[in-house]
Amino acid sequence: MQMSSEIRVRFAPSPTGSLHIGGARTALFNWLFARHHGGKFILRIDDTDPDRCREEFYWQILGALKWLGLDWDEGPEKGGPFGPYFQSQRQGLYKEAVEKLLEEGKAYYCFCTPEELEEKRKEALASGRPPMYDGRCRDLTPQEQERLKREGRQPVIRLRVPQEGVTVVEDIIRGEVVFENSTLDDFVLVKSNGMATYNFATVVDDHLMEISHIIRAEEHLSNTPKQILIYRALGYEVPAFAHVPMILAPDRSKLSKRHGATSVDEYRQAGYLPEAIVNYLALLGWSPPGEEEILTLEDMIRQFSLERVGKAPAIYDIQKLTWMNGHYLRTGDLDRITSLAIPFLQERGLVPNPLPPEQYPYVKAVVGAVRDRVKTLREVAEAGVYFFREDFHYEEKGVKKYFNREAADLLEEAQKILEQLPQFDAQAIEGAFRQLAEEKRISTGKLFHPTRLAVTGRTVGPGLFDILEILGKERVISRMSRAIRWIREKLQEEISSQ
Repeated sequence: MQMSSEIRVRFAPSPTGSLHIGGARTALFNWLFARHHGGKFILRIDDTDPDRCREEFYWQILGALKWLGLDWDEGPEKGGPFGPYFQSQRQGLYKEAVEKLLEEGKAYYCFCTPEELEEKRKEALASGRPPMYDGRCRDLTPQEQERLKREGRQPVIRLRVPQEGVTVVEDIIRGEVVFENSTLDDFVLVKSNGMATYNFATVVDDHLMEISHIIRAEEHLSNTPKQILIYRALGYEVPAFAHVPMILAPDRSKLSKRHGATSVDEYRQAGYLPEAIVNYLALLGWSPPGEEEILTLEDMIRQFSLERVGKAPAIYDIQKLTWMNGHYLRTGDLDRITSLAIPFLQERGLVPNPLPPEQYPYVKAVVGAVRDRVKTLREVAEAGVYFFREDFHYEEKGVKKYFNREAADLLEEAQKILEQLPQFDAQAIEGAFRQLAEEKRISTGKLFHPTRLAVTGRTVGPGLFDILEILGKERVISRMSRAIRWIREKLQEEISSQ
């Protein structure tokens, strides 16, 4: 079959775990390549390992891809002309392909038991040889095969690998990579239970689905010469390969749980935005032209090319991702950011679930006030606690610095002025506070800092007058009264204890 001239790429995860950040980067590069060239992005589920595959992971993977905005053109839930898109449902196609190889003498039955293979492996290691299959079943006669079958042995099917020469991988990113055929043994195509192995099923599927480019992680490079040998044995056209660099932790070790979150779901639950993760992942190994790092999807699609993907490992920097997330929190559409923040506020018990529509404007105002000072949606909830609760404590360092007799008297005077304000907005409040400070001939800080501590319990946060306007006159007056009482009671206790 002649491969289509259309650009067709695929992402083929195994549902044996949640979508890892590395898998998401691979999916993104495939998606960007397809969108840049006006091609197709195919999602295929490689579920040939029934012992490890779980339906829950399948749904997590699909959910993560949707959340990231990486829509697929063919695959689960979409269908397409080359389905089914689950390897577990394509076993008949693999059987047909392997029978062709057996008929042509390019593959053979191997009856070696696991115990025999392990014994041979140990012997090879002991003698300093690589532990490769020795080809003992390569030339069994039909009679010998029948005898072994009668013994109850369940054979695997192996590819007859050329024992001389080389297999060359023409990699778009890495250039020419040469593998000596003598280092490749006759590897298994079909297991003894009849299930196709990863390398065999992948080749058959990629060919039948007319995949033009295989863009995947560098760790698969060692599989590529085996797959090329299968392509050639079956008479298939070999697609283009591109192996993207590994993602390493800052200490240049393999990225793992000890470095923090590793799955897309974990970042979602931690309050990261999908656009921040997509933007950051795009820059892990790919260098767009120019210096700009904040890129829209349209920017990425327009600029993406495999030629600008490097060979060197990409270093995963959670601080940079978090900085980028903060940028998107600050600049994103406020209604959208608010809707994304609401579940985090509900999780902390700050707002009801579901949120009554009449409370939405207040929540939106809170999110708008705090988002400039936080990096994640979870931090939005933490930064906004005092907007929803009256039972907050005063920060100890603030109490020592700002809560004294003078502060109580100033708060009392400020409270009376606020009670008389006809219009309770940030501009009017600020004007009244500055006038009071001027009349008292004191610095504005002597009034502003105690007021912030009184109404929020904190020494830092959004603009003071924005906070007061959002809280409203009644709550501000109530909180100032509480702080005045608290300061005076504390002062009285100190006098009594002397």
